[in-house]
Amino acid sequence: MSITQDFNTSLKAVFGQIFGDDVTSPKIRRLSGGASQETWHVSREDKRAILRRAPNGVSRARSSAAIGLAKEAQLIEAAREAGIPVPEVLHVLTPPDGLGDGFLMSHISGETIARPILRDEQFASAREALAQQCGHALAGIHCIPTTTLPDLPESGGLQQLSQYEAIYRGFGVSRPVFELAIAFLQDTAPTAAPLVLVHGDFRLGNLMVNESGLAAILDWELAHLGDPREDLAWICVNSWRFGQSQNRVGGFGQIEDFLAAYHEAGGAAFTPKDIDWWEMLGSLKWGIMCMIMYEAFRSGADPSVERAAIGRRVSETEMDLLNLLEAHNA
Repeated sequence: MSITQDFNTSLKAVFGQIFGDDVTSPKIRRLSGGASQETWHVSREDKRAILRRAPNGVSRARSSAAIGLAKEAQLIEAAREAGIPVPEVLHVLTPPDGLGDGFLMSHISGETIARPILRDEQFASAREALAQQCGHALAGIHCIPTTTLPDLPESGGLQQLSQYEAIYRGFGVSRPVFELAIAFLQDTAPTAAPLVLVHGDFRLGNLMVNESGLAAILDWELAHLGDPREDLAWICVNSWRFGQSQNRVGGFGQIEDFLAAYHEAGGAAFTPKDIDWWEMLGSLKWGIMCMIMYEAFRSGADPSVERAAIGRRVSETEMDLLNLLEAHNA
């Protein structure tokens, strides 16, 4: 059999184990999206599942802080037990399954693409509720006892600043705006908060949204123990407002509503000013990530046009950083 036939046969067998051996010949299709992992939709009549799998089933050592799919599945289950809106993990792959590293989870209907979520009339009611729902969800994540979690990396604000500065220096180029931002962040770093479980990439694109609002939080591969303000600020980074810059929270909500809901659900009491430093750090991080993606394209390591297009967005983050620096000095 071909590699494709082997994959389909193995996936159908696992699907049968989950839903019953009488479920035969499910439809299998690969979904778009997922820059670092494969995503597959498997369905038969009213039974549906999503496979999240390492590329070609093989997890490779990466320079990022990705925790691995087995731990990701554990965190999703921990979040589900805590009442956080996430898919149900149906099965974590094992060697006998013949599919490599990954897990199957329940299918949840909704939209992840920012443009329709922020602009379509279908999601008008969702936009009104989404800031509060995200605040409640993040409070729930940050309140999960860390002693109940698998071993996770720790990463605070200054540690991340140092990490990304080192990556930036490694390119051997000078970007004055980045230099200003790094110096400012080093000089004004806030006191660290107690470590909590941090999702690490909480933003549109990783949130499943339906007509009522937040349906599920996806892609936990960058989760770690860190400062809760990291999650609260990441969704506020202008790049993740997708053109709706007037709405600081994800392009859909106001920071005051977001933080009030977060505190109401058990999170710490933060003010918008408490988020400023972390938002600037987030903008700097994304700018350096864009540099990484362009270098992958330039070097031929990943010749996709997507990498080149994202690499061009470095200048956007420079404008965002200048605006943030100006607002601080106003």
